[in-house]
This record gives sequence, structure tokens and C-alpha cells, in this order.
Amino acid sequence: MNSSISLRKALALTASGAALCLCNSALAQTAPQQDEKSVQETVIVTGTRGAPRTAFDSLAPVDVISDKAIDLTASDEVMDTLSQLVPSFNVKRLPMADGQVFVRPASLRALSADHTLVLINGKRMHRSALLGSNGAQAPDLAQIPSYAIKQIEVLRDGASAQYGSDAIAGVINIILDDEGGTKAFAQAGQYYEGDGKQYRIGVQQGFVFDNGFLNLSGEYTDAQPTSRSRQRADAIALQEAFPELNVPNPVQNWGQPERQAYRFAVNGQYDFANTEAYVFSTYGFGNGVTDFNWRNPLSTSAFGDSAIDPTYDLSAIYPVGFTPRFGQDDNDFSLTSGIRSASEGAFSYDLSASYGRNQIEYFMSNSINASLGSASPTSFDIGTLTQKEFNLNADFAYLVSLDFLADDLTFAFGAERRNEDYEIGHGEYASYAVGPLAEEGFPSGSNGFPGFSPDQSGSSDQTSYAAYVDVEVPVMDRWTIGAAVRYEDFSEFGSDTNGKISTRFELTPSLALRATASTGFRAPTPGQLFSERTSQGLDTTTLNIFTRGRYSPQGPIANLINQRADVTIRPLEPEESENFTAGLAWNSNFGLTATLDVYQIDVTNRLSTSSTYNLTDAERAELAALNVPGAESITSVNFFQNDFDTRSKGLDLVMAYGFALGAGQVNVTGAYNYNKTEVTGGSFASNTTAADRFEKGIPQNTANLQATYEIGKWDVFGRMRYYGEWRDYSGNSTGDIFQDFGGMVLFDLGTTYQVNDNLSLRVGAENVFDQYPDEATFQASRGLIYSRNAPYDTDGGQYYVRLDFSF
Repeated sequence: MNSSISLRKALALTASGAALCLCNSALAQTAPQQDEKSVQETVIVTGTRGAPRTAFDSLAPVDVISDKAIDLTASDEVMDTLSQLVPSFNVKRLPMADGQVFVRPASLRALSADHTLVLINGKRMHRSALLGSNGAQAPDLAQIPSYAIKQIEVLRDGASAQYGSDAIAGVINIILDDEGGTKAFAQAGQYYEGDGKQYRIGVQQGFVFDNGFLNLSGEYTDAQPTSRSRQRADAIALQEAFPELNVPNPVQNWGQPERQAYRFAVNGQYDFANTEAYVFSTYGFGNGVTDFNWRNPLSTSAFGDSAIDPTYDLSAIYPVGFTPRFGQDDNDFSLTSGIRSASEGAFSYDLSASYGRNQIEYFMSNSINASLGSASPTSFDIGTLTQKEFNLNADFAYLVSLDFLADDLTFAFGAERRNEDYEIGHGEYASYAVGPLAEEGFPSGSNGFPGFSPDQSGSSDQTSYAAYVDVEVPVMDRWTIGAAVRYEDFSEFGSDTNGKISTRFELTPSLALRATASTGFRAPTPGQLFSERTSQGLDTTTLNIFTRGRYSPQGPIANLINQRADVTIRPLEPEESENFTAGLAWNSNFGLTATLDVYQIDVTNRLSTSSTYNLTDAERAELAALNVPGAESITSVNFFQNDFDTRSKGLDLVMAYGFALGAGQVNVTGAYNYNKTEVTGGSFASNTTAADRFEKGIPQNTANLQATYEIGKWDVFGRMRYYGEWRDYSGNSTGDIFQDFGGMVLFDLGTTYQVNDNLSLRVGAENVFDQYPDEATFQASRGLIYSRNAPYDTDGGQYYVRLDFSF
């Protein structure tokens, strides 16, 4: 299928925008400690197939985050660093949101998590096995040890024509460390409330040889849970009605999960005979546990007397009800190796192979399969999700010298083969079984998260082939034009062709204009195409448990719903986009730099979860006849669908200024993002409830301002983070309830003392004034105090101390 925008149209827009065009450098998100050179002189490799450029010379806006900036955030997860330093990047905590508690969704420019392509050392990172909000299946950035990172480059521009599927919002390129030497760190911290203790240690050993390098990194994190909860009203009523019981207070904890993680990385290169052989790998494993909703013994259908099994007495096991404990064991591995040109000749090549695997094993404790009665265990192995990918890449570049050009023309071309495999492994029998007590109304499956049944298990795959051409033309010393075209064919739905054109013009050596226009796409994954899942929720009005099923848009259940009048469940198609960016970059000679970008991103055929279809008794009977697990208790079903279109308009403003103050140096950086997303078509256009979730769920205005002062052995830094107004929603079985929240300002402070050449000590605090948002009114019945969907941490202030060693 072809994109709706033509390259001719894109070229016309870009050429006409040469006077308006945008240039944005990477200066904004570089570490608060500035190097001697200007931030805009930082060398980048993302967004170009030619020789590495400085950020100021780039044809598209790129932010650069250094290892120093990463070390100045308390979190061990890369996405938290990005969210604090790149205003257009957002990540949420999502407590009690099943697997999203551990694999947290992140978005760039308010688009879906899988609209941003993630690279490691310029090569595509594999996806997580989790299908998150609205089916988004993105890489798990938490699997990469932050201590192994040398630099992160964030390309804030559509790049599907250059890199393939997923690069609608942009590209995050994580570059691993290649330095020599030995270093280590140890960090400890906790929240002001006294919980959420976190301990981190990391070590790195680098070897530099005459003809290469090898860098080894490892990191361990132990994070204890947080709880920002109050006692549920129905739990208070239970305690008052039965004073002899010892009802826990609170009965369920809203907050961050308990988790432990080990993350490792290897990065190496060996040079021989004008050729570089390289290899890099990441490996991680960990586990986490979190609470689910409390089951009240007076209203939960798992409690009660059974005529079939008179010995079944759940009150004897859980006299005060029960709170299921949900957890996962994760295992992640990636390996990339290849050879590339080592010389600086006119022709260069890069041949590589990559393999990645992400596996998640779910488990449940403190639960029950009530349909099995007294034969039910209380702990369950729920099942396994596995995502595997194998990529082959061949990239070539040829420098063509033409007399009428200011410099060599770069002609790049290449091909890619990518295979994705998604597998669901079924859980133990008791986790999904429909036991004999089901006919009495007792719910089946492990309560809280029913296990994957053999009918839901299995594997599916998709193979794609791609070819591209990418050209950069230095028309004159001040003017460069770039163009790229990429064709990609997928085994499951067909082909797609995308293009991009860019231009950059220097008005003066310190002021440049730049613009890009491109088309993009995101192909549906095998997991989105074929996987199925049931889940349980708690209605915040009735406090009753309800069971929902999400099924493949191709299959007997979709066929059943299609029998309804005016309902059509369709097979999935690619999401497609049109991206336009324009702006300027300024690099003064007195330490002040600034960039301004404006952009528009139109995305059509966006993937989401369809409308919910409440089942009739007759339809449930048909599902039971189809041997659908838990059919007797399923209240509603939905499907992944290409449901709607959106338009995102925005602005990025970035500034940095460095100057001497007394005997020290002050460096100030600031960044502001405005982003407005509107639903422009599809089924959501006439559905205010659904549209609001996409238009107002993330603040339209975000900003940060940070400053450092370096003097002698001391380094003091401060950071302000601003989050504008946003809207929350509470999912119920019969609809959504909304609540508006005002803006939030959070402050971070810290100081570092260089004890000697080998040791430094840092003491810091994030959200130093212990700020909390307004309470979540509509979810108070669940014991929740602050919104689970907040775009910032709602656990209050935290402090930490860190020691860094180098040898």
C-alpha cells in the first residue's frame, strides 16, 4: 500500500520552506555539566547515513543526553532520565496495571509507545513481549543498564524512510560506552515517607587495545515498594461489622512495585585489514511483585457456599478477603555482530546480524480459582510471553565527487530482512481451568489474572524485506538537501513505501534554518495480529469484579460479534503518518545557544482497543460452545482495531547558556514543549470519551530548567520540571469517569564533592519540596489517593546518596 503523501508534495513543501525551515540541534538535553566545546558541536550519528555530523549541522532535530546527565537522575531506568530531560518524552508509573507496572509505556510527542524506534549502537532493538496500552508493543528500555551508556541521541523527527517501521515520532539511539579503565558506583535512597528504598551498584571495566576495545558493564538494582493508599470504605465497613477480624490497613497498596534486576552489557570492536569487526550485547533478568485489587469477602463472587463441593470454604483461607499478588520474572537478551569499513575511502559498508529475545513469565499468589473449589491452589504459574527477532542488515555508502557541488555527495543504499516471532506459553492447568463450581456462578481462572489456556497459547511470526536509498547533497557551503526512499514488504499484510526530504540552509555561520517532510508507518506485530487475553477489573462504582476478553480480530469470536448489525471487526493494517518539521538553530559566540522547532504529525489508521461489546447470555453460550476459557464469566469483549486518526501539532524551544561566575562556571539549560493532539477521524471522532483519552491524557505544556555551578571540587545543580494541565480517566465496566488536574512544578537539587581523583560523593533529592498532585476523587473508593495515570511520580520527595569510584 502507498502512503497518501507524494514525494513531489513533500519536496515542494520543503523547498518552499527553505526560508522558514527548521533547524534544531541537540543542545537542549546534553548534561548539565557542559564540556569545553559547545553543546551544538557534539558529534552525532543518528539521522544520517553519511559521516558523523555535529548536532548543529544535522538535517533534523537531535537531542543529546550524556552519561553525566544520566548519572544525575536517581532512577535506574533510562526512560525516567529521558522524561526528566526531554520535555516531549513522557512516561507513567501505572500501578496495578498488570504487566505495565513493570514494562512501563513511554511516548514521544504524545504518540504511542511503539511509534518511537529504539536503536542500540544504531541497530534496531527488539520489542518487549508485553502488549501494553491500546496494544502498543515497544522495546523495554529498562533492560539496558544505564551505567553502560555513553550517550543517548533522540531524533525528534519522522524517520521511517531511513530506518523502517515504528519511527513515526522519532528515534532513540542508545550508544554504549567504549572507554577504557575501571569505574564503579554505589547508590542508596528512599522516599520521604520512609518507603521505596532503592539500592543500586554498578561496575564497568574497559580495555583499549592498539586495534580495538572491549567494554564490560553490569548493574544491580533492588527497589522496595511504595504505598500511597488509604483504607477502602468497604474495608472499614467490614472491620466495623466484624470487630473480631484483623482487616489489614490498607487492604491494597497503590504504588511502585517491589523489584530486583540484574543488567549487563558488552561492547567491543577489533580492527584488521581496513575492516572493523564489532559486537555488542545486553543481557538482563529480574523479577517484580505488586498488589491487585482487594477482594471483599462480603461481595466477591469467589466467596460463598457450594452444593457441589460442600467442603469449599474460602472464608477459612481468607477470612478478611484477599489481595492477589501479581508478579513477573523477566529475561532479556540481545546480540549484534558485524563488520564494517575502517578506512575513510569513497566506498564504505556495514554488514550485521542481530538477535533479540524478551521473555516474561507471570505468576500469581494469594489468589484462588473458585470454580475448582477446595481443589484450587492459592498460587499459580500464569504463563509466558516471548518476543524473538532476527535481523540481517546490509548498508552501503558511496561518496561521489562532483565539481558543481560544495562537497562530496553521499549516496547510501541498503537492504534488511527482519523476522519477528511472538509466542504465548500456557500456564498451569489451575490458572485457566473452568472447574465444576462454574455452573454455580463461581469465577474460573486464577482470580485477578486468569492464566493463558492452551487455546490461547501458540506462536505466530512475520517476515519483512526492505530496501532503501538515502542521498545527501551539499548544494553549496551553506545549503544541504537530503532525500530518502524506503520500500518494505511484510508477509502478513503487504508492502509500504515511504519517503523523506530534508533541507538545511545557513544564514550565517551561527544561524541555520532547517526543515523536513516525510511519510512514516508502523506495521502491526504478530502479537497484535493474533494474541488473545482475558483480564479482570474492579468497577469503581459497584466494587464488583468483571471479566473482559480481548481477542484476535481474525477468528471465531470476531465472527460472532460481526453477526451484530452495524458491527465490522476488520483485520489489522499498518498505521501511517505524514510528518512536517520546520525551525532554526542559533549558536552564538558568547555562550548562548537556542533552537526552535514547530512540527505537525498526522497519523491515520491508529491502532487501539475497539469499543467494548457487552455480551448477552446467548453469546456467552456460544463462546462456551467454542470452548472459550472462562466464557461463563466474560461480561464483555473487544479487539485491536485501526480505529482512528490524529493530528499532533507542537513546538520545541531549547536554550543553553554558559558563563563564568567568580572562580566557577555556571551552565544553564532550558527546554519547553507544547503539543496538542486532536482526534481527526475514525470511530473516536464522534466518541468524546475515547477521544479525550488521547487528546488530554498527557499535558500539552511541559518544560524543564536546570543549572549547575562548578567551583573547585564542588558541583551544585538544580532542576525545575513543569507539567501542565491534563485529564485522567477511571475505567469502569459501564464507561469512563473523568477528572481534570492542574499543573505541577517539581524541583530537584544535588551537590557533588570530588574527594580525590578516584572518589566523588553526591547527595541529592528529587521533588525536594515533597509536592503531591490533587487527590484522585473518582478512584477514592479503591483506596487510591493519587491518580494511577499521572505523568509524573506521585510518591512525593526522595533523597539519595551516591559514591563514584574510578581507577
